[in-house]
Amino acid sequence: MSKKVLILSGSPRKNGNSDYLCEKFFEGAVEAGHDVEKIFISDRKIAYCSACYACQKLGKCVINDDMQEILPKIIDADVLVFASPVYFYSINAQIKTVLDRTVARWTEIKDKEFYYILTAAEGREIMERAVECFRGYADCFEGSIERGVLCAHGLYQKDEAKTSEYPAIAYEMGKSV
Repeated sequence: MSKKVLILSGSPRKNGNSDYLCEKFFEGAVEAGHDVEKIFISDRKIAYCSACYACQKLGKCVINDDMQEILPKIIDADVLVFASPVYFYSINAQIKTVLDRTVARWTEIKDKEFYYILTAAEGREIMERAVECFRGYADCFEGSIERGVLCAHGLYQKDEAKTSEYPAIAYEMGKSV
């Protein structure tokens, strides 16, 4: 059965390590017959949540930016893939801003399969807090299921992922959707 897969690439660098691994996940999911879309967050204009809570009365966010397009895609997806480099033991600002902005319609996010792709210069152990950040987010939603986690460590310079074992792992994760 074909699924709607939405990949949210939090990489600040187009075709950087985490974005490159998103591409490999994308290729695998397409080969498996799924409807796949990747959004490169750094190309979008997304403001921070202002905690005005107008969304509670209106059912939508009052900030008019690219989240108006992205949030319905998050709600409609069967599979959500979040990718981020790990900075100071956590996910980066690009992906965190998107997660925070889902508050406007968070009760509509249900029954999702989650995959996480993280990259870091340091070892695997420093990535645990970032993984827990994604898991904490997913725990907010009824019927959420974690399907895969890729912690690609030892990657600092751009393009290091391309010569590692991680692209094959990301591709297989995508293929397994």
